Amino acid sequence: MQRVDVIVLGAGIVGVSTALHLRRRGLDVALFDQVHPGEGGTFGNAGLVARNGFCAPTLPGFSAELIDVLLGQSSAVQYDLFSLFKLMPWLKKYMHASGAARANEYARAIAPFKALALKEHHSLAKGTTAERFYRKSGWLQLFRSPGGYGRAERERHFARIFGVDYHEVSGGELTTLEPGLRAEKLHGVLWPESESVSDPAGVVEALWRAFVHEGGLFYEADAQKLEQRRSDWRLVCTRGNQFHSRRVVIALGGWSGEFASLFGESFPLARFRGYYQQFRARSGASLSRPIADVEHGYMLSPMENGIRLTTGFEVAKWKSAPSSSQLTISERRAKAIFPLGHTLPHNEWIGSRSFLSDALPVIGPSAGVSGLWYNFGHGMDGFAFGPLSGRLIADQITDRPLGFDLSNVSPLRFKV
Repeated sequence: MQRVDVIVLGAGIVGVSTALHLRRRGLDVALFDQVHPGEGGTFGNAGLVARNGFCAPTLPGFSAELIDVLLGQSSAVQYDLFSLFKLMPWLKKYMHASGAARANEYARAIAPFKALALKEHHSLAKGTTAERFYRKSGWLQLFRSPGGYGRAERERHFARIFGVDYHEVSGGELTTLEPGLRAEKLHGVLWPESESVSDPAGVVEALWRAFVHEGGLFYEADAQKLEQRRSDWRLVCTRGNQFHSRRVVIALGGWSGEFASLFGESFPLARFRGYYQQFRARSGASLSRPIADVEHGYMLSPMENGIRLTTGFEVAKWKSAPSSSQLTISERRAKAIFPLGHTLPHNEWIGSRSFLSDALPVIGPSAGVSGLWYNFGHGMDGFAFGPLSGRLIADQITDRPLGFDLSNVSPLRFKV
């Protein structure tokens, strides 16, 4: 039996960042997962730390994109009817929270996170091998139609309010930025203050190695075997080691909602599936920054071993067989604007993306269970917000000043 100050469940970017922050505060920390750190949702990430993103992701409105969704030809959203029907009550809440009426409220809640995310990445990575993965190239949004560009104006509106720089580019300017693009009919927005990484899993690996080097513990374990005994928590890892602590941090991504239900707590968390595939670029073609085909919902990101294509969302049972449809459609549309080459072997992946119904994460202590802390529900910003949300949990546990109001992301907001 071993006693530690904090048990952290989940070794993605959020869990590893939380564990490293706590260890650097002098606490004894044990980190647990069923897979190697960075092999979960972080593994297939686009690796973007965007300075913009003041609007919650929305569903396609009445447009060509919606028709594609209904016909099963969308690279942004695909679904099976049974899963979509079950999700309807959640979707109703989400559409209300992400709509125009609450846009200002959401933007002001997320703005402090956007302002600090990149700083926290560099602060946590300093002195580790993670530093080598970061690139100051910005990122590029591409629009195929005036309508698509117009629908994204709200995002640019809030960028102007919060002082985030962007540049509109088109035609020859796009080709100058990215010579490999077929950009004659495209319009773009460059966000120069954003950064990206060439290997998201490599970043997590480097931070995890720093955590272990600095005295942190890591073991494989099934989070569902966690037990509460009065004011104490107990977890037996795969090797049989038994750990006890008075505090547990849940950073299990899309599985956090199921875990919370074991202790009588409920969160309006929806878990979606997403895919990625790695490609070689054709000879002479390259990308220097991530690009997003906004109207079709996929991204292309340059990685250390090729070009990564990440899809939009799939609404389906998590355990159902993977579908090749969304990747196939995304690949076809991506090849229309960039010369992707052959797929790389053993590089197709399916991962989880989880959202709360108000599109904001949960970061803080449980509303009803003593010693239980939550850090999940980051949506598309899990990689971007991981180091910051880890620091915020560590600040709360060690009673340090937070720097800004966390009531918008508190678990208490869902307490009935």
